Amino acid sequence: MSLSIQKRKDIIFFSILACFLLVVLPGGLEPFRLNLVGKYLTYAFVTIGLVVCWGDAGILSLGQGIFFGLGGYCMAMFLKLQASTVEATKNQSTPGIPDFMDWNQITALPWFWKPFHSLPFSLIAVMAVPAALAALIGFAMFRRQVGGTYFAIITQAIASVLTILIIGQQGYTGGVNGITDLRTLDGWDIRTDHAKLVLYYIGVVLLLACMLFVWFVRSSKLGRILHAMRDQENRVRFSGYNVVNFKIFAFTLSAAMAGIGGALFTLEVGFMSPTFVGIVPSIDMVIYCAVGGRNSLLGAVYGTLLVNWARTSFSESMPEIWTFAMGALFIGVVLFLPGGLSSLYQNYLDRYMTRLVAALTARFKPARV
Repeated sequence: MSLSIQKRKDIIFFSILACFLLVVLPGGLEPFRLNLVGKYLTYAFVTIGLVVCWGDAGILSLGQGIFFGLGGYCMAMFLKLQASTVEATKNQSTPGIPDFMDWNQITALPWFWKPFHSLPFSLIAVMAVPAALAALIGFAMFRRQVGGTYFAIITQAIASVLTILIIGQQGYTGGVNGITDLRTLDGWDIRTDHAKLVLYYIGVVLLLACMLFVWFVRSSKLGRILHAMRDQENRVRFSGYNVVNFKIFAFTLSAAMAGIGGALFTLEVGFMSPTFVGIVPSIDMVIYCAVGGRNSLLGAVYGTLLVNWARTSFSESMPEIWTFAMGALFIGVVLFLPGGLSSLYQNYLDRYMTRLVAALTARFKPARV
């Protein structure tokens, strides 16, 4: 079966993005800058999840930092347990206990920490823990038909509560400082330039794989039902579909992807703290998606890169007024590009791209015998 014009365009733009991330950036940036881009891309996992949750299903979540942070903490717990033996030898603290537990007179490893001695369990937990919490929240909220602004406010409140809980349980979570001084992954030093390069490529490959998975979901019957549910929820319900299950699926999928991003962030920067769980980072992630375009996977990635690059550039060149510069950027996008960066393509480049793809298809179409 031949591919449609739209699918051919999607393949071309996806290939351009893959080439840009895998070839152009590693070849043109120094290790420090490339590591920054790798950190930016960990947020892109959240934004492509928001494309499904917010753009497709119409569920605005202002608490995606919850799932980003949980994924990061799951990876940080594994890394900290690996480092605890070395720390105990150096500092003469309790063997097998993270340093912050020793400072808080905790002499035995808590039960919920023990499974994180295993790398396979930790990798599964990175996705499973955020997904399980999202499914629980979704089941409780969507069954009672809580949606729209009310759902967004509730997710924001949960992010605030979880931040307070993490800070308050200092002996078990590291408190306001979080879990820090993470150096090795199963004996591999993650602080070297070579390790940073490898982690960058791992992050890019995982991001592209997640984009392909989401693209498959959006192209399937499930994706069409999500779109219909966003536009006409009652009609979908009256057609015999259980919209609660579809909402839970979209919300859970976005949480699992956010968890992957959080784990990669922990590996990139070497720590995880409650500052990445609360309200402010959650709203930032929604802004990344809005700037790129909440209905576009490629736009979500480019929006994440643009906002974070602008933040870094403005803070370096204009440290006293960089927040005003960021505000001007957001206001400009809202006023002139309400559909995000993806609207540039839709308004100005789509028809030219359609003609180009059609011409190439006709040019390379095999002749019939």
